[in-house]
Amino acid sequence: MKIGIIICDRYRSCGGGKCFRAMHERAGEFARYPANEPLEIVGYSSCNGCPGGNVEYVPDEMIRNGAQAIHLATGLVVGYPPCPRQGYFKEYIESKYNIPAVIGTHPIPQKYFTVHRNLPSWAQLKNMDALVATEEIRKSYD
Repeated sequence: MKIGIIICDRYRSCGGGKCFRAMHERAGEFARYPANEPLEIVGYSSCNGCPGGNVEYVPDEMIRNGAQAIHLATGLVVGYPPCPRQGYFKEYIESKYNIPAVIGTHPIPQKYFTVHRNLPSWAQLKNMDALVATEEIRKSYD
């Protein structure tokens, strides 16, 4: 399985360590892929800042490199503040490129969980059990 990752531009200097670790461990939203199926990152880019102009174009390059799914990084989910466009990005990518777009990469670190669980934005995590994970896993991603 070949994957592209789009991160929030606020984290454009992120080295991707948590995402790559989660991919290797099949944690977070990478748990959806069978353990015996090789995973490969074929593209890693920022959204290019609000309102996310790269989301219109960068999936095309990732697909040309073989991407079969695009993940919107966990930083879009629990950034400061969470990205209000992540749902639209998912719909746009799936509609324009006919490829799955997954919200999330690595599990939410405990330090973010502690803050975000009391904020109104927590409601958007209702069906994201793989990102919420367990306290032990969240702490390991701090």
